[in-house]
Amino acid sequence: MKRINTTLKQIARELNLSISTVSRALKNHNDISKKTKDLVVNKSKELNYYPNVFAQNLKGQRSNIIGVVVPKISHYFTTTMIEGILSYTEEKGYKIIISATENSHKKQIEILDTMVHYKVDGILLSLNKATENINHILNILHRKPLVLFDKVSNKVPCTQININDKKAANLAVEHLISLGKKRIAIFKENEKSLTSRYRYEGYLKALTDNNLPIDDTIIFSTEHASKEKGREMTNKALRLKNRPDAIFAITDSCAIGAIQVLKSFNIAIPEEIAVVGFSNSEHSTIIEPKLTTIHQSGALIGKTASKYLIQEIEDNTKTDLYTSKTVEIGANLIVRSSSLKLEY
Repeated sequence: MKRINTTLKQIARELNLSISTVSRALKNHNDISKKTKDLVVNKSKELNYYPNVFAQNLKGQRSNIIGVVVPKISHYFTTTMIEGILSYTEEKGYKIIISATENSHKKQIEILDTMVHYKVDGILLSLNKATENINHILNILHRKPLVLFDKVSNKVPCTQININDKKAANLAVEHLISLGKKRIAIFKENEKSLTSRYRYEGYLKALTDNNLPIDDTIIFSTEHASKEKGREMTNKALRLKNRPDAIFAITDSCAIGAIQVLKSFNIAIPEEIAVVGFSNSEHSTIIEPKLTTIHQSGALIGKTASKYLIQEIEDNTKTDLYTSKTVEIGANLIVRSSSLKLEY
């Protein structure tokens, strides 16, 4: 069965009206009578007519559509940010198109080009770890309002919404030090990940501030800080002659993998080895012991990023395309039993 795409021409022919009359009636123009409007609207419903939004965008100045580009949609934290974006943009009368780059620099470029091609009013971009250079993003900035969120870069001169990863990581490691832990391992990602780099800097600062040695044997790096990699790195840490007494993992998934291995070896948590994660994911309270973690509000990051982007879209007086501004969203440590022995 062939699909049918009803056009304005078909509606006009059915009603013996001009195409321009049908178009104005559907747009509720004042120069069209109520009787004609009702006829056109009813016929369009009967024929299942849907306006070609993208074609309209080519003619108009505003599409009321925002493009959202993220590394992966499947991550829990990403879904919370998208929820924040949706709630704010819908309130302001905007629709969104969401695409995932799957951490591919080439795909990120292709998606950004597609967003511009379909005349989105602006773009919310969370950079992927494979971003090799920013030249293409600078080109997009020259054509469309663009705001970076969560995964950002100080090389891009635009509004950026994120948490202070260095400060948050420092808070997590300071907590472990306050418990008397002195050999704190870090499970991080490689240098391609800017977020991981900032969290690693926070880790190093906490050790330095407390006159603790920086021991390369308990600094573990991986491509992706997943649950599986958390298990792998924990097994390596336990094989050390002088194993760590605490683990700071830059993601909750990685920390949960660590807890699973520690439990399999009957290692007391947190007495022998304490564990702290990052993100306060939905799984952080399901694992036993419950995971101490850094809480960051994805919904607030999404709402704030949307707010600043819509302001730029609707500000017709803005002349400086490349204005750097960083808006930090607060983060806090949630202490649970993976790093705190409960008193009964």
